[in-house]
Amino acid sequence: MKGLIDSTLREGEQAPGVFFPLAVKIKIARLLSRIGIEEIEVGIATSYDQELPLLMRILRRKINRSRLALWSRCVATDIDFAASLEPDVLSLSIPASDLHIYEKLGRNRRWITETLAESINFSKNKGIPFVSVGLEDATRADEDFLDLLIQIAEQAGAARIRLADTVGIASPASITRLVNRISRTTKLEIGLHSHNDFGMATANGIAALEAGADWADATVLGIGERAGNSRLEEMAGYLALRGERRPYKTKHLRTLCLTVAHAAQRQIAGSHPLVGNDIFTCETGLHLQGLARNPATYEPYEPERVGGERRLLLGRKAGKRAIQDRLIALGCSLPDAKLEQLVHIIRNEASNKQRPLNDDEIREILAK
Repeated sequence: MKGLIDSTLREGEQAPGVFFPLAVKIKIARLLSRIGIEEIEVGIATSYDQELPLLMRILRRKINRSRLALWSRCVATDIDFAASLEPDVLSLSIPASDLHIYEKLGRNRRWITETLAESINFSKNKGIPFVSVGLEDATRADEDFLDLLIQIAEQAGAARIRLADTVGIASPASITRLVNRISRTTKLEIGLHSHNDFGMATANGIAALEAGADWADATVLGIGERAGNSRLEEMAGYLALRGERRPYKTKHLRTLCLTVAHAAQRQIAGSHPLVGNDIFTCETGLHLQGLARNPATYEPYEPERVGGERRLLLGRKAGKRAIQDRLIALGCSLPDAKLEQLVHIIRNEASNKQRPLNDDEIREILAK
């Protein structure tokens, strides 16, 4: 694989009610680069975005580890505007399904094939170093027509295709089949743009990469239209922490997510993978026992790798061994008979307080 494409500044800002001020966009991009995300889609190439030229100039000075990309329609004026901003990557977008071609655009397949070839040639002639083609609604497209579009893109000089699961209908199995089939027919780099309408966007992105795709798109916290997109923090975390397939600096993911959440006015659930406040908190007896002896029994990675902190709580679900382990950590030991009594006392106290007990409260019980 080549890496991840973050589209928070483009796709993410398309989510209803989301607006990132210039300073926030710069901070998000710099954090993405610090983590090691290979490509950042900065925005949509349109002259209506009067802030985009300034943003591109600033990021060009401040970021050198990540490629800067722009998204564009297959429209000459937009491509011309994009070329003036000198992106590392220009991602042209064009529909691949008949539903989008005939119903949304009111066009036909011939218009699509001619426009695609012309747009790629125009982009190359404008000096764009890397042209990517986003095939919208690819998972609902006719296979033969999808293959034709890919062939046209390759012949015209594109470097990559991005297959869009525009309404999130794919599954990991169907994505695997799609990537396997297309990889046999083209030498172009393959990317996947996943939507989360059925909750499978992140899984589909990982499946695409494991099937041989070079790229997968994502947004921080998965923000995007409707149910959103693949979650950048989950994909980067999985690729870095499961077999260390990518050297992403996962300790910065929490700061990145908090920055985006604040700007987008979103809440991060305590159980949110990799960055939630409660994912290293445990109160269940059997799990407490395992974690006290070897954290790997119930943790897939160390809290420190994502800026987290382990918290082992004693409450109404705590067992005898977990309480015994905590007593040893506090420098205390009790005979079995008194330990049994203490278990009942701690469980009753926690039930009455409707929360786990802290170490000071346990010491107070021991002192009685």
